[in-house]
Amino acid sequence: MKELDQQRVEIFLDKWQGSSGNEIANKDSFCLDLCTALGVAPPPPQGRVTGDPYCLEKNVKMPQSTGNIKQGRIDFYKQGHFILEAKQGSIKSGNSTPKRGTRAYDQYMQKAFIQATAYAPHLPVKPPFLLTCDIGDHFELWMGFSGDYGGYGARQIIKLNDLLKPDIFDLFVDIFTQPQKRNPEKIRAKVTRDVAGDLAQLAYWLEKQQHHPQEVANFLMRCIFTMFAEDVQLLKRGVFTQALTQRWLCQPSSFKPEIETLWRTMDEGGTFGFDSILRFNGSLFTNATAFDLPKSQLEVLLQAAKRDWSQVEPAIFGTLLERALDTKERSKLGAHYTPRSYVERLVRPVVIEPLRQDWLETEIVVDQLLKVPGDLEPTATQKKKAVELIREFLQKLRTIKILDPACGSGNFLYVTLDLLKTLEAEVIRRIADITGQYQSSVLDQVNVSQFLGIEVNPRAASIAELVIWIGYLQWYFKQFGNTSPPEPVLQKFNNIEYRDAVLGWDSKKPAIDPTTHQTRTRWGGCTMKHPVTGEDVPDPQDQIPIYSYTNPRMAIWPEADYIVSNPPFIGNARMRELLGDGYTETLRQVYQDVPDTVDFVMYWWHKAADLVRRGQVKRFGLITTNTISQVRLRSVIEYHLKQKHPIKLIFAIPDHPWTDDGAAVRIAMTAAELEGSPVSQVVQLGEVILKGEGETPEDTADLIDIAWQNVGVIFSNLRSGANLTNIQPLKANDQLSSRGMMLFGSGFIIEKVDFTKIESEILFTYTNGRDILQRSRHVKIIDFFGLSVTEAEKLYPQAYQWVLEKVKPERDANRDQNLRKNWWVFGRPRPELRLALQDIQRYIVTVETAKHRVFIFLAQGVIPDNKLIAIALDDAYFLGVLSSKIHVTWALAAGGTLGMGGVYVKTKCFDPFPFPEPTPEQKQKIRDLGEKLDAHRKQVQSQHPDVTITGMYNLLAKLRAGEPFTDADRQYNDQALVSILKSIHDQLDAAVFAAYGWSPNISDEQILTQLVALNAERAGEERNNLIRWLRPEYQAPHEVNTQVALAGITTIPETTVTPTQQQPFPKKSKEQLAAIRDLLRTHGGDWTLEQVIKQFKLTPGQKQVIGYHLESLEWFNILVSSYDHGVTRWRYVETDSAT
Repeated sequence: MKELDQQRVEIFLDKWQGSSGNEIANKDSFCLDLCTALGVAPPPPQGRVTGDPYCLEKNVKMPQSTGNIKQGRIDFYKQGHFILEAKQGSIKSGNSTPKRGTRAYDQYMQKAFIQATAYAPHLPVKPPFLLTCDIGDHFELWMGFSGDYGGYGARQIIKLNDLLKPDIFDLFVDIFTQPQKRNPEKIRAKVTRDVAGDLAQLAYWLEKQQHHPQEVANFLMRCIFTMFAEDVQLLKRGVFTQALTQRWLCQPSSFKPEIETLWRTMDEGGTFGFDSILRFNGSLFTNATAFDLPKSQLEVLLQAAKRDWSQVEPAIFGTLLERALDTKERSKLGAHYTPRSYVERLVRPVVIEPLRQDWLETEIVVDQLLKVPGDLEPTATQKKKAVELIREFLQKLRTIKILDPACGSGNFLYVTLDLLKTLEAEVIRRIADITGQYQSSVLDQVNVSQFLGIEVNPRAASIAELVIWIGYLQWYFKQFGNTSPPEPVLQKFNNIEYRDAVLGWDSKKPAIDPTTHQTRTRWGGCTMKHPVTGEDVPDPQDQIPIYSYTNPRMAIWPEADYIVSNPPFIGNARMRELLGDGYTETLRQVYQDVPDTVDFVMYWWHKAADLVRRGQVKRFGLITTNTISQVRLRSVIEYHLKQKHPIKLIFAIPDHPWTDDGAAVRIAMTAAELEGSPVSQVVQLGEVILKGEGETPEDTADLIDIAWQNVGVIFSNLRSGANLTNIQPLKANDQLSSRGMMLFGSGFIIEKVDFTKIESEILFTYTNGRDILQRSRHVKIIDFFGLSVTEAEKLYPQAYQWVLEKVKPERDANRDQNLRKNWWVFGRPRPELRLALQDIQRYIVTVETAKHRVFIFLAQGVIPDNKLIAIALDDAYFLGVLSSKIHVTWALAAGGTLGMGGVYVKTKCFDPFPFPEPTPEQKQKIRDLGEKLDAHRKQVQSQHPDVTITGMYNLLAKLRAGEPFTDADRQYNDQALVSILKSIHDQLDAAVFAAYGWSPNISDEQILTQLVALNAERAGEERNNLIRWLRPEYQAPHEVNTQVALAGITTIPETTVTPTQQQPFPKKSKEQLAAIRDLLRTHGGDWTLEQVIKQFKLTPGQKQVIGYHLESLEWFNILVSSYDHGVTRWRYVETDSAT
């Protein structure tokens, strides 16, 4: 703070400090003077800049669910920086504004905060800072980089003359000019990355000395905690750094014995040199051993010790530490990790929001208990009752249990701890507001014992325990300053269990084959050079044992109130490879209700859902891969949605960026509770809008927006609106679609250079997804379908020898007996598909997983790969309908996603799809356009082989989005003729909409709703034996094909559901408030007092309470009222609560 800064602030204080009067008259002048005092630019006149991103009297439009717009006005606003709401108290009673220090004044200031939080969701972005001020007295400040400002008790009070303090002055300047400089997540992430880099250097050196990895991990974790303890003053006078600089660097041989002595003293308590050491205990310092380090490595340790360990971010520290200790992962140290904000995005709706809702209800009752007329103060009795109610909530907060049954290095548990401690501090502050005294016990608080974990990796389990303790102690010193915590500092809660989280057993041993009495084995993955071909083939000597498990059972999880977790991402196809045959088989046998086709993560989902349904857990939230919306995985969700005592999904983001083992992946977030649970939040569905990539994970997280949608229900496919999970397969589409050939042996594929080595009669063109979407490989394939091994050898000896040498060794190592036995033919030769294709000259294919859903014709003799969906239709009319917006919209919604692409699942995308019933003229128009579409793309590619289908449709997407073309885009368009492609698709869409009889302007959701209705109608027809065969001569050659005109499809409008019978009215005020809130939230619309009263069974005295509660809910901005023709009506305020 410079001298000139101080002079400006003093001028500001001379004018405003201690003033009182009318806020409306003073606030604009006060805000402009504040800008001058801070030396920042004042806002321009309103209207000068479009949208007024920096202005006084900012207009805010707040849409209501009625369709009306409520106008608001922010006193002082800067987009992406702050909201400021100004009030002005009085220095004596009887004025137009309340006297400072009174109960009325406290409510006056609290209302300013509530008003500001009501504006924030309706701004382009929620600003990171929210301020209220009493002009002439003080500011109240909230920080909300995560989108959550907390409650009124989370405020920081800054007196006006505190602006003379350099740190406060700099804070306000940053709020006006560079708010992200104050983002604690980014500040702490930078410190943590630096610390992890230091540790990686030391870990690398220790590994080179051949030390055991677990011993290295334990040594580094002790060093880490010692440095942290020093920086938070658990170890006084910098004992560790001092010893490094004054003794160990000068005499490296003294390091090992002396650090072991320090750690032994930390374990037991006592003295080290002239310093008294607290007793830390726990398991970290038990039998602690160290390594001899040379001076060069002690210098690395000193460099780490000089970092500010009090600012380490535990949410990412555990991940980075684990990588620093892992040789394979060390190269990824700074590249990718999951930023804290992503973790919060799941933790908040699962754990924090229901607790905050409970706290808000508590605050409303407290407000009612303290209510007094005028400038009177609440009585001692009123205050006592209010404090008792708050302490009741506080006790609940301090007894809940959080479980992460795949806790890894503890980031989910730490983030939950940090958010609970934040809420606890806010609640404690509320007691201080009432009593005038800040009271908190070092013994009675949210603590480490409430956070439970299960982890199968012993090193990760140890790191998780360390991470939680560091996070807890950071909070301890934030609350209690230099007061030492109770001893032992690290208590043995045994809250992190080192074991398997889904499968329990008494013992495991190698499985014995009952026929040979030998140990069962499988190929371990190593290869050898084939003696004839010289190519890599499975090494028959590389065998690993298959284990059997004694008394296998579902693992038991510790009792908890909430579950949050990020279980391992292991796909179904890799479970045997990564977990072992014995484990995989045993797991599938134990979990009878879980299909064998699901990924590993779904066993956690099943178990968590089961605990919720049994009433043992209130709510759970899990990270899974985004494939959870696919048919084979979502069957687990459907199971729990349809059982007796079902769950309901209350929150979902179907596709979200994430980091797994240092790699960028796509995941889904889901949260659920028991159906019928007390409503504690709106059901929300989120869609990620990614605006770009940042330099750090935290910067990238800033570039993500979530478009939230409040919905009535989330289905098992993680969608709302039209319910595609109950669509029925149609007989009309039966026998026509199939996946292509599944080889189980790449040796069947023949490159162009080898065509002449194989008999041409047995070679066929082979096409996979890359051939279609990118550039074709122009390969062929040996297809012995229909031939015995003897016939294959006799008729085509060259092809036979090729397969014998290149396919059989791989098949011999396969555990599937049929694949070993029938080694010369494809593993899945698809005889049904071959039959469907034999009488047509071409057929339609689409790539199973693709960014763009494209359908093309292939010639009849081309063999499709397993990753292609083949549709045995040769009429271009069907290609046209499938290529239309209507079918593509359906396919994206019905099929699910994998990574960044949509998945075309034939059983959900094709089999239930109701084709239109067009007139002959409409059908011919679609047919012509379908031919034109297929011919256009093929002609472009024949003339310009470098143009790909993906390239065409990437540019088409850009053209449709109205994005400007680059020079490279324009050059590509000159060859790809994408404008013509767009024109054909536009004409095709219009023609298909006309065939259905629908307006081309209906939304995607209306398309889906009408297709679901049409599917139900067609399924009903088929139950009455009216089947609209797509290819009757093949599907039903002996049946008469009868058709009826397509009835017009109408959309049934949704109606508001109202209770059909009166509900019991709770006895306690908190539960009464919740019941009224949930009534208006669940059923929507405007409600009069009499209408609300009629919904409950009330005693005569309780009718007055309803009105009282409605007014309280309105005061806290949970309800909004309107007054018309002498009647007051209340409506629930729709907000986006998820962050």
